[in-house]
Amino acid sequence: MAQTALAMPKASGWKLFFKTVIARAYPRIIGQQREKSWMFFDIFLPILGVAAYVFVYRAIGAPEEYIGFVVMGGAMTAFWLNVLWSMSSQLYWEKEQGNLALYIMAPNSMMAILLGMALGGMVATLLRAIVILVIGGWIFQVRFMVANFGLLTLVFFLTMTALYGLGMMSASLFLLLSREAWHLANLAQEPIYLISGFYFPVKNLGFWIALSASLIPLTLGLDAMRQLVFPSAAQFGFLDVRDEVIGLLVLCGIFLLGAHWLLNYMEKLAIREGRLTESRR
Repeated sequence: MAQTALAMPKASGWKLFFKTVIARAYPRIIGQQREKSWMFFDIFLPILGVAAYVFVYRAIGAPEEYIGFVVMGGAMTAFWLNVLWSMSSQLYWEKEQGNLALYIMAPNSMMAILLGMALGGMVATLLRAIVILVIGGWIFQVRFMVANFGLLTLVFFLTMTALYGLGMMSASLFLLLSREAWHLANLAQEPIYLISGFYFPVKNLGFWIALSASLIPLTLGLDAMRQLVFPSAAQFGFLDVRDEVIGLLVLCGIFLLGAHWLLNYMEKLAIREGRLTESRR
């Protein structure tokens, strides 16, 4: 038996990376089925927020396109909340539960661990976003007319890649800041709704504020998707869709490289000081 165990090949390189991703995605996907009440509140509460903005826009006589903008923004909040609470704060929670030391000692990549968590959480998040779009579109009579489905898919993929890259990068920062991670997560939630234009065209904030907000991938991604889903939305768009695609490509590179560097730095810090999972004060 011992000889058989020793003879078993060990995964390494990309094979180990992908196995780690699958292993960490599995519990997230299965776990979503155990608390079905969470799915109800994750869908019901965002629709309430969407309804509030819809009634305000209709009361003030805003353009009908704004109703569709609000519904799409409400659907995309699911991804931002998933990144904020299930990615950025993840290593901090693992530290509190005593699992982080095991992740540091394991031979696999921390980036693979976080990517698996991201993909596992994205499955449920995507389902919630689709349900919000369908229910919101049905209740408020929103007409979705996709001009270019291929380009829309590309924009969504790039937005998610850059967004989850940002989540992996901030996970290291939140961990190093220890207890302040909780306060930072709470602080970042509502301001992002505002400056990213979840419920209105980000163009209304002015060029320079909108440009600064474009450092958050959802700003460019949501603006581009609105222009592709609503033909008349181009007049409310911040930039041309192709320029926003280029911007998302740049953000993908920046955040993924930043996440790789910060996670490696965190691991080296843990190995050198041997106390990353303890108080650093």
